[in-house]
Amino acid sequence: MRYFYALSLALAVLLAVPGAHAASGFSAASSQAGEEAHFQPEQIIKFAKKVEREMAAKGARVAILARVGRPQSELPEGMHFTHAGFAVYSEITTSDGRKVPGYAIYNLYQKSDPSDVSELVQDFPVDFFAGVAELEAGIIVPSLELQRRLLEVITSSAYSALHDPHYSAIASPYTLGKQNCTEFVLDVINAAIYQTADIRKIKASEKAYFVAQKVNVNPLKLLFGAMFTKEVSMSDQEGTPVTATFETIGDYLKKYDEGSEILSVFPGN
Repeated sequence: MRYFYALSLALAVLLAVPGAHAASGFSAASSQAGEEAHFQPEQIIKFAKKVEREMAAKGARVAILARVGRPQSELPEGMHFTHAGFAVYSEITTSDGRKVPGYAIYNLYQKSDPSDVSELVQDFPVDFFAGVAELEAGIIVPSLELQRRLLEVITSSAYSALHDPHYSAIASPYTLGKQNCTEFVLDVINAAIYQTADIRKIKASEKAYFVAQKVNVNPLKLLFGAMFTKEVSMSDQEGTPVTATFETIGDYLKKYDEGSEILSVFPGN
């Protein structure tokens, strides 16, 4: 499993620029084994099980799940969750061969080398929350109809076809050429909504209806960071840099998917 090593290098470069925010941290589409552990394994396991119970209690067959991979102080204004993927209720085969019900997580993860390339990885809630900065989960439970359509996309060839391996931490959801985890989630959602795998039609709908998060970092500082880190790219941006976030995806579904629900899970609630 690949983790945040390359992403941390990008963060260090941008933090070295006076006044720059952590542009590489807010859509951290990588897994986390290389990070310093902030919680004990038993805490992660307990929290991951709680998140699964919360999704199951909502009757979620497919949900959008997000985590907090970096401290809030390192994230640009308006951004909180750093990575999102799809949680799909499945029959899971354990290491001893037993089959048990649970959630499999479908992610776009940034590779560590080269760091401007991503891959599609399936893991599980314990993996998903390993190395997080905070034990907090964001969950979007779509309407039952959208869940049905999402499952159709995720289990079809369209899912991998929507993946663009050219990674950028600040990928614009309105253009082609670069992609991060949240843009991929948005693309899959719109493939399900419009029942198409035509990426140009999907981008046209996103440009018309999806409101992206502005990246509150001076463009010159972003460009400076991009000169030193492959995973920060401005090549797909047009004007003010924007990106998709868990929060903006939530706003989008609340507006256009009647019956969708957004919730947060903490260890104590």
